[in-house]
Amino acid sequence: MKEFVEYIIKNLVDYPDKVKINEVGGTHTLILELTVEKSDIGKVIGKKGRTIGAIRELLRSIATRNNIRVNLEILEDGQRKTTETAE
Repeated sequence: MKEFVEYIIKNLVDYPDKVKINEVGGTHTLILELTVEKSDIGKVIGKKGRTIGAIRELLRSIATRNNIRVNLEILEDGQRKTTETAE
């Protein structure tokens, strides 16, 4: 899943070399911590959160097939910006 999110995000942003995804997980829960260049955060979130919502929906469908939970978090300056759980 990390590679999937990385591929999508790198094609959205102006600085793809600054995209970092840290995968933290257990047996039934996976947390993906996303870090991008500060100027690219708006592109990842999108207007009214539609872009990040669509990415989370795609993750939710993959997670459901694999019987796990996925949480995609955007980190800004080392702190969480947004969180939402995908089941």
